[in-house]
Formats: sequence, C-alpha cells, structure tokens
Amino acid sequence: MRGPVAPPQVPLAISRADTFDSLVHESAERLRRRLPQLAGVDFGVQEVPWLPRDGAGEMSGSDSVPLGGVIRARGGQPDRVVVFRRPVELRARDRDECAQLVHEVVVEQAAELLGLAPESVDPRYGQD
Repeated sequence: MRGPVAPPQVPLAISRADTFDSLVHESAERLRRRLPQLAGVDFGVQEVPWLPRDGAGEMSGSDSVPLGGVIRARGGQPDRVVVFRRPVELRARDRDECAQLVHEVVVEQAAELLGLAPESVDPRYGQD
C-alpha cells in the first residue's frame, strides 16, 4: 500500500521549510500589529543568502554569513524583508531557539528598513 505516511493535518506532514515560513510570517504579523507602516512590506524566506548585484538589497547578520536582508521597493514591487533559512537553522539548537532567532532577524531587518533601532520596532528585542 502506497500513500502518505500521515494525513496532512498531522504535524509529521509539515516540512521544516513550511514550519520556518510560519515562524517568519507569525513574527511579521506581530510587528505589523504594532507598526502600521509595515503593512505594505513583503516578508519572505530564501534558503541561502544572495549577494546584491546592483545595490537593490542590503544584508545584515552576525558573523560573516548574513541571516537576513532587505530589498528596497522598486519597479512597482514593495519593500521586502527576507530571512535566510539555512543560516538561521544552523545557528539554532532547537525549535524554540529557532523561533527566537527568526523573530530577532525579522525585527532587525524591519528596523533597518524603517531606519529605526530594533528596540523601537519591538521593545522586547534582546531581552529573551
């Protein structure tokens, strides 16, 4: 008999990538409720960091491998905050630490985009 190991509603059927996407979007929604100016910003995930070719994007993160980046609006496209999944997952020991790190990266990138301090975007930044 062939078929799925578990039904789609069972957590076993949710991939790590889907779980990570959910963490980013949950974090983004928390910030949007607090800061209406983020309503038009697109939050997304990419597997690995990219290098900005023409100054359209900015990357930041600890060490030499960035954890996130900002792509400024242009050509009718909205501003975009991107979290790089693989570098974040490699730095986190477990799911809770991954969720915390994802939120920190989202806060840092949103702060960069808005020209604010991360503490202004989320007063609890750096306290966990």
